[in-house]
Amino acid sequence: MSDAILRQHHAVWGNKPILRLLYTEWYREIVAWLQPGRTLEIGGGTGNLKEFYPGVICTDIVRLPWLNAVADAQFLPFAAESFTNIVLFDTLHHIENVRLFLDEALRTLRPRGRLVIMDPYISWLSWPIYQFLHPEPVDFGQDPLLLRAPKEDRKPFDANQAVSTILFERSYGKFRTLYPQFEVRLCKRVAFFAYPLSGGFEHPSLIPLKLVRPVLTLERTLAFLSRFLAFRIIVALEKQM
Repeated sequence: MSDAILRQHHAVWGNKPILRLLYTEWYREIVAWLQPGRTLEIGGGTGNLKEFYPGVICTDIVRLPWLNAVADAQFLPFAAESFTNIVLFDTLHHIENVRLFLDEALRTLRPRGRLVIMDPYISWLSWPIYQFLHPEPVDFGQDPLLLRAPKEDRKPFDANQAVSTILFERSYGKFRTLYPQFEVRLCKRVAFFAYPLSGGFEHPSLIPLKLVRPVLTLERTLAFLSRFLAFRIIVALEKQM
């Protein structure tokens, strides 16, 4: 099932210019936060990061022609200090035990290596959209830092879209206590209007392509309202010595 979904998303990427325009903005920002060196993408899905950062080792939990390897984020098949960067784009909220992944990220990152994450953000504007119009749940009652027994019937695309909002805002103190080795270099809320109007990978666009750049300009002027308007968050963490 996950194989079929990723193949569908790969086809949409090639045929939806508005989606590529928006994601290009985000990928470029992600790349700007990467250190020179060996880079791993977890949950690479459609393999788009390769267009913006050639040489990245792109992985997911299924085998696809455009991916380099199969890997579970909770049990990475790589040696200690193998990477200078690890990237997760729309992946963190799908990981069953986030603690296991964060431990693996610390193990496989080199000193001063970076973990760069882009994930859903739950704001006043995005909450009703994610809650009622998106198939993945929003559960603020879940503690992403609590280790839990794996569910035998869990599907690869099961998720909690609130994970990053909890980790990096609502329970940030707990995150810092458990992971003092990670220094936050960036925590930025983005994507106000153009992204939801684009329809994403699943729905038709509600905004003409020619209006996207003016809308993105408007979003930048409204950055001070990001807590209320954002649909996504970009986080860059640096592993200390």
